Amino acid sequence: MNSTHEVDVVVVGAGQAGLAAAHHLRRSGFEPDRGFVVLDHSPGPGGAWQFRWPSLTYGKVHGMHALPGMELTDADPARPSSEVIGEYFARYERAFDLRVRRPVDVRAVREGAGGRLRVESSAGVWAARALINATGTWDQPFWPRYPGQETFRGRQLHTAQYAGPQEFAGQRVIVVGGGASGTQHLLELAPYAAATTWVTRRPPVFREGPFDENAGRAAVALVEERVRQGLPPRSVVSVTGLPLNDAVREGLRDGVLDRRPMFDRITPDGVEWRDGQRLAADVILWATGFRAALGHLAPLRLREPGGGIRVEGTRAVADPRVHLVGYGPSASTVGANRAGRAAVRDIRRLLAGEPAVAA
Repeated sequence: MNSTHEVDVVVVGAGQAGLAAAHHLRRSGFEPDRGFVVLDHSPGPGGAWQFRWPSLTYGKVHGMHALPGMELTDADPARPSSEVIGEYFARYERAFDLRVRRPVDVRAVREGAGGRLRVESSAGVWAARALINATGTWDQPFWPRYPGQETFRGRQLHTAQYAGPQEFAGQRVIVVGGGASGTQHLLELAPYAAATTWVTRRPPVFREGPFDENAGRAAVALVEERVRQGLPPRSVVSVTGLPLNDAVREGLRDGVLDRRPMFDRITPDGVEWRDGQRLAADVILWATGFRAALGHLAPLRLREPGGGIRVEGTRAVADPRVHLVGYGPSASTVGANRAGRAAVRDIRRLLAGEPAVAA
């Protein structure tokens, strides 16, 4: 446990971004265990998908792109996405011999000896010439704070703790959040709950028509600009709008997706608005998103005054040995694939002593 293992590249995380990066490392000639190692804290393959609620079937998943080099084919849309994608990731790890080590918690990354990064984990210490961070966001659910929150006598939970609609039968549920998870929760809960109410800080924007490549590039560019400025990234979904599919149209027509503005305080029995309106509730479900899980990088002092890590392409501007994939503009599944390839290309130049190429 006290020995230090030397390796060229440590990949932290084995979700979509981490596996894509590991694939491109393998293709570039890095050998698993000697040239690179993948450390994943999850109990099994599947990244964050393995923790999704069972009622989120594969057919309800938006924009799941295949990992590089292996398509996901013949998936049953009625099966839970956690099972479908977990099994797919497991096949992928075996097919490309990625030798993911799990469960391994990476606790800190700090400056090491000889210009290497010291990666401290529950399974020992690695001395790496470069690091690809692919830890995603699932471990950092965002809970907003509102006056009176601690007085609420009902149940509060986050999307990360949601296990399905059946447990809310007969209850009055307030769903907070204007993203895809919020609308999915509301549509699922409506047949079971005694009442549902949707509240968001901003009016939701629904997207008509197909989301083509040009629209995708424009959305990614907006997120990328924040990252270049060292600001915390917004999700790509936050700038694309909500897809207006048949289920959403029905929810709008039936009033399930009749949105109310954000309340101002939480009471013991529910919520209250500034104008004195009150709403009784048994449950507040916070579908308020996630933040990047980057606490282990704190010793490197990469954060900018704006609160984010300034990134060029995937490279941390403050430390060119560190690459962030699945962060900001590469948070989508297709973006993660591209980011993994870009990070490996940049790392090869770094290890060869060549100057970095501007993104």
